[in-house]
Amino acid sequence: MTVVSKPDLKLDMAPDGLVLRLSGAWITSAAVQLGALTRDSIAKMNGTQAQTERNLIVDLSGVEQFDTSGALHVAKLRDAAKNADWHFEMQGDLATSGLLGRVLGSGPFVAPPVEPGPGMVVRALEGLGRSMHLIGKDFAMAMDILGSVVRGSQMRANRKSSFSLIPVIAHIDRMGVGAVPIVLLMSFIIGAIIAQQGAFQLRFFGAEIYVVDLVGILVLREIGVLITAIMVAGRSGSAITAEIGSMKMREEVDALTVMGLNPVSVLVFPRLVALVISLPLLSIIANFAALAGAALVASVYSGISFEAFVSRLREAVDLSSVFSGLIKAPFMAMIIGIIAAIEGLKVQGSAESLGLCVTRSVVKSIFVVIVIDGLFAIFYAAIDF
Repeated sequence: MTVVSKPDLKLDMAPDGLVLRLSGAWITSAAVQLGALTRDSIAKMNGTQAQTERNLIVDLSGVEQFDTSGALHVAKLRDAAKNADWHFEMQGDLATSGLLGRVLGSGPFVAPPVEPGPGMVVRALEGLGRSMHLIGKDFAMAMDILGSVVRGSQMRANRKSSFSLIPVIAHIDRMGVGAVPIVLLMSFIIGAIIAQQGAFQLRFFGAEIYVVDLVGILVLREIGVLITAIMVAGRSGSAITAEIGSMKMREEVDALTVMGLNPVSVLVFPRLVALVISLPLLSIIANFAALAGAALVASVYSGISFEAFVSRLREAVDLSSVFSGLIKAPFMAMIIGIIAAIEGLKVQGSAESLGLCVTRSVVKSIFVVIVIDGLFAIFYAAIDF
């Protein structure tokens, strides 16, 4: 068993400066002792710098074992000497060793200067540029998916035997029929809330009957289709992204490509058709549910009978109010389906990527649906529809 000697450091004063004589094992296992010796030597050197020549000589001839830890402490001595404007010199065989040369050649052991980051304006412009680049890529991908869907429908029309209604019907059942209960409940509650708040405010003017006009126009033109689209985006859009993303993770999408099939035609087309069919029908159901909730609240809260509610509703709304909301539904369905498909095809090979893409799909779909609803409102106002 090899006995490791303790490290030691002696400071001698010579006519030409200070001599630090190192001895023992300057290795990692003695790092604590090395740190204490180095600190004491630096303190003694600073205390005697005015009594001798400004030369520091490190004698390594007595060192028995030496590794990177010892070299780092020698480098600390070197840095202390340079900071005090002393001349630094080493003696002994280790003075020319490759290990010590590489460590000492790395410069003083100080933290690198922190480069100032870009300003707030630069960061804002950089973020805006990245966002616009991603929006451009998403738009190009959306146009590619839309073109593939249209082209696929044309090819199916020319080859009627290749078109199957079974996937479309299955997705209608899942996206449409399965969403009826939640759409009914949410629309009923929202219609009731609008009627209650409207009646509460109109009561001050003695015009509670006009709550029927308020609910009828608001639900048929805006709220009915918008709430339905948001519900479908959160329920069906996320499911589309998760389904396509899972297929992408299991390389099923690549398998379709290898088989000579267009993944968009096989995976996106039936889901998109099902959404375009389901969303207008769900919007009609949502309109009836919201009006039913408003009629119930108007009867209980304001004393407006069901017959008076229906009679006033006929006077307040016309076919333009009904169709102005239903016209939006297919466009919103296309947007929800395309965004969901884009995010699904972006999924990489991890569960984290799948969750992130599903979240982005829902957020983007809801945001774009609201923007489209606002654009339709401006367009209707411009053409007086």
